[in-house]
Amino acid sequence: MTATLSVCPSDRRSDHPLDNPFWTALRSRHADLALGHGDVARYPADVAPFLGLAHADVEIGAACEALVPAGDSVYLLGVAPARVPAGWRLDAFAPLAQMIREAPVDVPEGASHRQLDDDDRDDVLALTALVYPHYFRPRTMALGRYFGVHADTALAAIAGERLATDDFQEVSAICTHPDHLGRGHAHRLTAMLTNDILAQGRTPYLHVSHANVRAKALYERIGYRLRRDIGFWALRRAT
Repeated sequence: MTATLSVCPSDRRSDHPLDNPFWTALRSRHADLALGHGDVARYPADVAPFLGLAHADVEIGAACEALVPAGDSVYLLGVAPARVPAGWRLDAFAPLAQMIREAPVDVPEGASHRQLDDDDRDDVLALTALVYPHYFRPRTMALGRYFGVHADTALAAIAGERLATDDFQEVSAICTHPDHLGRGHAHRLTAMLTNDILAQGRTPYLHVSHANVRAKALYERIGYRLRRDIGFWALRRAT
């Protein structure tokens, strides 16, 4: 019998899809990307390092061995396992702010934008490496649409779509190159994408660290409100 380490219970059981966003995305709009093992699923490593559980009481030992190769690690959001198998380590980070917007917002005037495609991939990876070095992968753009603002020929800012269900769409990878801060690019892209998602009949939401004061203040100015704080963990093999 495999020994387990008990950890603090993760978030309460809930049927709301945003309380378990990795799992609900992998079981709905991203089901075609999901690598599954029973009540555990993850994105391919070159898409995103995210793993979801149906609920906290799932026994994850066999799934971890099948889905997380040696040297890899995965992140969990909203729901973590109540028991961690021997040989694995669950590290808790500070909870993230999960923010939501349910009505259209004003889109400020500014530089034009366009939808990004495969030809932009290297530029997107270079920009996100400055801000999201662990989370944005070579095929992350397969998760949704990404939009960018260019300054001359350089990619100055992006915002895109990541986790998704039929009713909710996460706005993600909102970032601006350090040489182009303070020009309203992130505000304009986020507001534009927010309204576009709402026009589709879905609700936009996003996640941000409370420590990222600049970004959180921007989202509040745009009109996003805190829905809840949500737990965030890393799961990796113990050394």
